[in-house]
Amino acid sequence: MAKFMWHGSYSERGAKALAEEGGTKRRAGVEQAVKAMGGTLESMHFAFGDDDYYAIVDLPDNVSGAAISLATALAGAVRIKTVVLLTAEDLDEAARRAHEYRGPGARG
Repeated sequence: MAKFMWHGSYSERGAKALAEEGGTKRRAGVEQAVKAMGGTLESMHFAFGDDDYYAIVDLPDNVSGAAISLATALAGAVRIKTVVLLTAEDLDEAARRAHEYRGPGARG
């Protein structure tokens, strides 16, 4: 599974819907979308500041993450940003592969 952090801000329309329906209904909607892609919602928090919410999700792959991000953006209620999260083990593997790579013109 791939892990993502979504964060973003609501448009005026999205903020109005949030005020009318509340946070638990919004979280349930996110959870439903994530489940439809075969994933799980680990956590969702609402916040003050530049971003109105943060969510951590597990999805089968990057394509699933991109699909939900695109569908959310097209709906127009929220401006979403997606961050791909790596585990320490993912970073270990990336470091191993980086040491194996030899760029053009590299010797050794």
